[in-house]
Amino acid sequence: MNSLKRWSLLKAARIGRQSQIQHLPRLFRQFSTVEQEHSDTVGNYAVILPEEPFVFGVSHITPRQVPDTIAKPPYAQNRNSIQEENPPNRGNGKLKLGGEAESKIRQAALLAKKVRNYAGTLVKVGVTTNSIDAAIHDFIISHSAYPSPLLYSGFPRSCCTSVNNIIAHGIPDERKLENGDIINIDITVFLNGYHGDTSQTFLVGDVDDSGRELVELTNQALDVSIAACGPGKHFKGIGKAIHDLLSGTNYTVSSQFTGHGIGKVFHTSPWILHHLNDEPGVMEPGHCFTIEPAIIQGRNPRGWIFPDGWTASTEDCARSAQAEHMILITEDGADVLTG
Repeated sequence: MNSLKRWSLLKAARIGRQSQIQHLPRLFRQFSTVEQEHSDTVGNYAVILPEEPFVFGVSHITPRQVPDTIAKPPYAQNRNSIQEENPPNRGNGKLKLGGEAESKIRQAALLAKKVRNYAGTLVKVGVTTNSIDAAIHDFIISHSAYPSPLLYSGFPRSCCTSVNNIIAHGIPDERKLENGDIINIDITVFLNGYHGDTSQTFLVGDVDDSGRELVELTNQALDVSIAACGPGKHFKGIGKAIHDLLSGTNYTVSSQFTGHGIGKVFHTSPWILHHLNDEPGVMEPGHCFTIEPAIIQGRNPRGWIFPDGWTASTEDCARSAQAEHMILITEDGADVLTG
């Protein structure tokens, strides 16, 4: 689950943007982005828009129950709190290699991978994202772990399901998946005091060529990012690798969502920028973080937030895909913990 500079998205603009596109039909085919350099379309797919009448916030959504026997992260122990478990800049995102911390975070990452793979088996035409969330919730609980998104800063579900033009943080609901959709399922588990985080974008039924290309390119972006990792390498190399991959294409990467350090804390430093940047910082053994680029069709990387305060759509309703792995920097390389 990526870290969003939520307050950097202009709140006034989000409602203005909503009013500009709310007249679009629910199923808008051959959707062309407004800022494409060429006149070609970006494919056949359903545009996801907020339900009407608009409901602001998520207080109307009842979170799923977690047994008392399951260890919970601090933010979930008080359901009346919507605060993160720690200040966002706490710590340096490093853990001690060769000890209990490394062993536990590897276990959490391995479970997250198992849940992600299970999630992929649930993706079928006609299935609701809410039913996917319910199954994932039960699967995580059955492995004596807690679904980290649940109650994190008030998030009401156990995973994020982001369909078509949704960049990230889609809230599972009663919409049925349609033939031709793409869906990112973002999984995070809390096991033995550590978080494991991963995501993948899955194809629903018969997806058009441009949708398949988007998902394939997104996985390539993750691969080149991982190749840029290792002890002594600069964090900014991740953004450069993605920039070089997308150069000359009609795709861009979201700059509003970042990867993040992870361990006992869900989101912490180092913050991983996926776009071209000149941020300082060098990877050191023990750094554990996520890389999770969101690749968008067209050249407009901007997003806006639905009235629920979470769901982030591309500004022009172009499709977006995302893939995520956890990376642990070792003495001699970089281990993909969720690979």
